[in-house]
Amino acid sequence: MIPENIMNEPSWYESSARARINGLLDAGSFSEILGPQDKIMSPHLALFDLPPAFDDGMIIGRGLIDGRPVAVAAQEGQFMGGTFAEVSGAKLVGLLRSVASAAGTSQAVSTVVLLLDTGGVRLQEANAGEMAVSETIRAVLDVRRAGVPVVALIGGRAGAFGGGGLVTACCSHIVISEQGRISVSGPEVIETNKGVEEFDSHDRALVWRITGGRSRVLLGGADSYVKGDISSFRQTAAQARNSAPSLSLETLEREQERLEQRLSSYGDCRDTPEIWTLAGLPTPDKIADLTEDEFISLLAKGGRRHDAR
Repeated sequence: MIPENIMNEPSWYESSARARINGLLDAGSFSEILGPQDKIMSPHLALFDLPPAFDDGMIIGRGLIDGRPVAVAAQEGQFMGGTFAEVSGAKLVGLLRSVASAAGTSQAVSTVVLLLDTGGVRLQEANAGEMAVSETIRAVLDVRRAGVPVVALIGGRAGAFGGGGLVTACCSHIVISEQGRISVSGPEVIETNKGVEEFDSHDRALVWRITGGRSRVLLGGADSYVKGDISSFRQTAAQARNSAPSLSLETLEREQERLEQRLSSYGDCRDTPEIWTLAGLPTPDKIADLTEDEFISLLAKGGRRHDAR
């Protein structure tokens, strides 16, 4: 059910990557790098009789949010599942490296915003895709080490799975909506390797209970929860840069402690209602049924038991 107060707002989930960028940035401020007119496309898809895209499903550039310069990258989840591949990965890594090298100069940006919408590595370019993920992780950490926050926005159709889940976890601040999903192994991958008894990928309620935005923010796998409209993502992204922690040994030790505590508390649970019961949340079997306003109110009252980074 769509909340009444976002009925007239553009939906992040339903929008294309370019529409998300346009709604996220100040009007007219986006300057794209290596856009469709440059026609830098995958050289591999033709081998599989698959049509390429002029931007290879990765849009990168610079713009403004509330007048402050940002670098932005957005994956188009409707092209090849927003997957990481040779060209798309090189565009993202190049953008991140340019931000790190410009930190502290007149060309510096205040934030990097990653609009991740991906199923992981593009299978037709598996080796190049794996390299792209590893290079992206290194580049994200270099940007953070240079003092520039990296904010991930998750709420698209593909979610953030596989390498996309790893990249997300490396960011300074993660913003997610109910429609967003984050996981290293996707439901189909788990089912294929472990059987439907372990995870039924066709059970949409199960998929969202385990990987969805509400579970992720309650468990500390995301930092901010927003309603699923573009303006809510914009507002929270603008604020997130002010609270994002620096990349330091203290930050990493705190995160390690949080993960150890979470595993100790909930490691034996098979489904999220068990976790919410142990966490002492009211009506633990009804978390998925709460309205957006009710869920946000729950968070405000201390619903999160394991804060993230």
